[in-house]
Amino acid sequence: MTDTLKRQHLKTLSLASAGLSLWSLNGCSTASVMSIADSDAADNILWQQADNIIASIAPTQFAKRDFVITAYGAKAQPNYDSSAAITAAIAACAEAGGGRVVVPAGRFNTGPVHLKSNVNLHLQKDAVLSFYTEPERYLPAVHTRWEGVELMGYSPLIYAFEQENIAVTGEGILEGNGSNTQWWPWKGKWKHTPWQLDAATDQSNTRDPLFAMAEQGVPVAQRVFEQNYLRPPFIQPYRCKRVLIEGVTIRNSPFWLINPVLSDDVIVRGVNCVSFGPNSDGCDPESCNRVLIENCLFDTGDDCIALKSGRNNDGRRLATPIQNVVIQDCVMRAGHGGVVLGSEISGGARNIFARRCRMSSPDLQRGIRIKTNSVRGGLIENIAIRDIDIGEVKDAIVINFFYEEGDAGSHLPQVKDLHISHLTVHKAERAFLLRGFERAPISGVSLHHVEFKQAASVGVLENVAQIDQVDVTLNGSALTL
Repeated sequence: MTDTLKRQHLKTLSLASAGLSLWSLNGCSTASVMSIADSDAADNILWQQADNIIASIAPTQFAKRDFVITAYGAKAQPNYDSSAAITAAIAACAEAGGGRVVVPAGRFNTGPVHLKSNVNLHLQKDAVLSFYTEPERYLPAVHTRWEGVELMGYSPLIYAFEQENIAVTGEGILEGNGSNTQWWPWKGKWKHTPWQLDAATDQSNTRDPLFAMAEQGVPVAQRVFEQNYLRPPFIQPYRCKRVLIEGVTIRNSPFWLINPVLSDDVIVRGVNCVSFGPNSDGCDPESCNRVLIENCLFDTGDDCIALKSGRNNDGRRLATPIQNVVIQDCVMRAGHGGVVLGSEISGGARNIFARRCRMSSPDLQRGIRIKTNSVRGGLIENIAIRDIDIGEVKDAIVINFFYEEGDAGSHLPQVKDLHISHLTVHKAERAFLLRGFERAPISGVSLHHVEFKQAASVGVLENVAQIDQVDVTLNGSALTL
């Protein structure tokens, strides 16, 4: 946020008055409280920043020219490969100065689609773009990022590298064809593991050496693997500017569904993300600036929305935070988390806003989630979450510094100015899972107008040093710990 807004916000948060019980337990210090009027005033100032971010996003604009893929040889036939026709339509569109590459009604088979500047890939109603699952089709290798680490890897299903003014729009379906026999088994062991384990194709065969290369500082051009078992993401604009993904339904992704990386001015609007495979994150912007995610549906096998900025040494090498993000009016169903920061967060996160979202599912594990550790580190600051309604969830609010490696490094994570307000949780197994380090406790958190209507327990609080609390209730009573 701006320096002026930040000073006003912190000044208001510092005011104390008589009110609710103060938090105090082993490993936690006393929380501060303020009046409801002061709380609401601070909230209004804070949310001006979200509106400013939306206003600052540069929109896409496309010429009113259509390039229908059937005019270039595409056919909606079961055994017909329309890859070359789609590539030709995109090339013709780009050469003409841009416009729409149109996929009409019907099911069209294709390999990877590479977008060019000023091209809008538009799927009409009843159109299905169905992607092949043979890995060799996604070669030659491209510059990509996998779990926060750069490499030369399989092309994402829809990919753009250093392009401007690009889009994927329409009412059609993007079908990734991930399944218990295609792509997903490379995960190896996962939950109940609904496939035959094969050590020869386990992703760890590539994942482990890739991560080692990143820690050693091996140049990205040399991070090439003859045997690669890292599943590609579905849509990945990489180092792009002005990106729009709107209206489409994305199903059965090999890996993360929407993954903008190092891109500016990104809008994801009205998209249905439905995929229940391993690592089926819905929308994972990484190290992007000015992002709007709105009116989307997420029903996924992993986090619904996860904001990221690179893993460990590779994230610190690029040193690019995820910043100036607004999430609003979305619906989250199944998933590991609703609105998530991390775990690949080494480049930091700042100025993140989420409002007016609804979450609920017996398979929703966490509502608001921050996950990191002392190997990844990362400064997470100026985060505001407001007007969230959670129906059913296991853990409502999670800040976990012990994710994966835990406290095994020297890069202490920091959370500063995390403000959660007007949050209603109807049913939870645990209200909180807050786990900081003894040497780096969680601080800078405020909870204003938070109601846990039915929670089986308060949950876990370890090494929490500072919480501002206003109007927080648990099972109908003012929260007292």
